[in-house]
Amino acid sequence: MALWLVRAGRHGEYEERFFGTNRIYITWDGLDRDLGKCKSRDDVFAVLREVYPDSGKNKLENHARQLWAFVHQMKPGDWVVIPRKTKSAITVAEVVGPYTFDPQAEDPYYHHRDVKWIEQDVPRSNFDQDLLYSFGAFLTICRIKRNDAEQRVRAMAKNGWKPTGTPRPPPPVPPGDEDDGDSVDLGQLARDAIAKLVIQKFKGHGLARLVAAILEAEGYHTYVSPPGPDKGVDILAAPGSLGFGTPKLCVQVKSGEGPVDRPTLDQLIGVMQNFGADQGLLVSWGGFKSSVDRETASQFFQVRLWDADALIEQLLEQYDQLPAEIRAELPLKRIWTVASQEEET
Repeated sequence: MALWLVRAGRHGEYEERFFGTNRIYITWDGLDRDLGKCKSRDDVFAVLREVYPDSGKNKLENHARQLWAFVHQMKPGDWVVIPRKTKSAITVAEVVGPYTFDPQAEDPYYHHRDVKWIEQDVPRSNFDQDLLYSFGAFLTICRIKRNDAEQRVRAMAKNGWKPTGTPRPPPPVPPGDEDDGDSVDLGQLARDAIAKLVIQKFKGHGLARLVAAILEAEGYHTYVSPPGPDKGVDILAAPGSLGFGTPKLCVQVKSGEGPVDRPTLDQLIGVMQNFGADQGLLVSWGGFKSSVDRETASQFFQVRLWDADALIEQLLEQYDQLPAEIRAELPLKRIWTVASQEEET
């Protein structure tokens, strides 16, 4: 069996289609040819050259390699990881169907495989850094082979999606053992490293302290509930030096590894009424289940949701304004690097 990486779009634009149909797709625009008829990677290249005559040879060869893998090398029983772009999570699925070409499908959904979702919302922070390194490949489709990745992901599934051994750094790769997509998203890897440091330094109630510091850097005056029973609210916040301005916020902070469900959101909405708050902020380090995600639009003017990615984005935006003791616990520095020239469909 094998472990594959498949992306649902550069910005997660195909995630809804993937999860709504229990399928993974090839998402190249205009590729309305049956790739199952191709007998070699060269045949796939020839099809791509016809469909995309203005694309360069290197790009077409890169894409032909990815498409050949999806169509002819991926097998039922293999597992697939899908890094989410709309939340800080990894989805894991099992391939259960053959490659299928549907000429009547909506562009770009001509090519698919049926899958069974094993877990849709595994927090990125649950994975060891070397696995995240492999999941950061820029390619849309590639096989992940390094560091016994498949066996370790399957072991995590049996262990409640917690790591099962000592974290490993990305080591030198023996010849022939490379992952198919060795060029990685360094920006995402940096965020993953920051995420691990944050949850290491601010476990449990400490995460509420960090959220309060970020809100204060944004101009809010805060009250942080002491550790222990908090009556459904961890932070009260309002703008102004004394905290008498508006909007008045109720903030609930969940530092657990698992995604929170709808009752947590409902509890926050009820607490907002009890405290006379105008709006609420629900922070969940482990992300949110789909039952919460579905309420995003209906609660848009009332509640904001921060997962680990959103929290880190706010942390980086306000870092220079954070108290010295917070910055000492989270020593970060900015670096400049050349933007990647890798192309992704």
